[in-house]
Amino acid sequence: MGTLANYKRSKYLFRRYEENPILTPTEWPYPANAVFNPAATEIAGETLLLVRVEDMRGFSHLTVARSKDGKTNWRIDPTPMVGPNSHVQEERWGIEDPRIVLLEEEQEYAITYVSFSKGGPLVSLMMTKDFHTFARLGPLLPPEDKDASLFPRRFKGRFALIHRPIIRGEAHIWISFSPDLKHWGDHQVLIPVRRGWWDCHRVGLGAQPIETKEGWLIIYHGVRQTASSSVYRVGLALLDLDEPWKMIRRSE
Repeated sequence: MGTLANYKRSKYLFRRYEENPILTPTEWPYPANAVFNPAATEIAGETLLLVRVEDMRGFSHLTVARSKDGKTNWRIDPTPMVGPNSHVQEERWGIEDPRIVLLEEEQEYAITYVSFSKGGPLVSLMMTKDFHTFARLGPLLPPEDKDASLFPRRFKGRFALIHRPIIRGEAHIWISFSPDLKHWGDHQVLIPVRRGWWDCHRVGLGAQPIETKEGWLIIYHGVRQTASSSVYRVGLALLDLDEPWKMIRRSE
């Protein structure tokens, strides 16, 4: 029987960077318990990561790190870009797991992130032009919801949001629409879990949607629960360029 080590590297779509990890808590300019789940974008010719940083209490905030090649010589801001607002109930237990898109019409970066409230996780939004100052727009949808990203442009005059609510214990990837980033509706299941498959118990968005000639590439995680643990794997889906609520293909 073969093992993963027997396969040639060329058989894989993704290859882990040999020098991983690229960022660790020991490199942080202030005390941190863990650094993980960053959002990534390119600005001024550099790779910018908006990193989720868990403090020594277990609460998370977001800090900027920059690199010219996206791999080495990271410059980490000495203080967080944004932390949980203690006066806002939705952020009582921290803010987590950002994703960044540049909205084409507005020429402004939209950052979706998870606010961890007393009632559970929910999707919130902030805007920035320079990653120095920002404006919070607040929660978009009620809990329990996470793994969210906007698309960089409107479709038929509406913004589109990918997210992963949990409804009746079901954890599918959904798509929702809004004319103004405040009022959301036309909610539809986009990528459902598949009974009996490797993504049978839970699915959730990875990176923000990636535009290609063939369609919007969606990188997602799928979860299968076993007797010993939850097994996470990476999956791909392709959405129609003009009608992203239509899925063209999905990896097996």
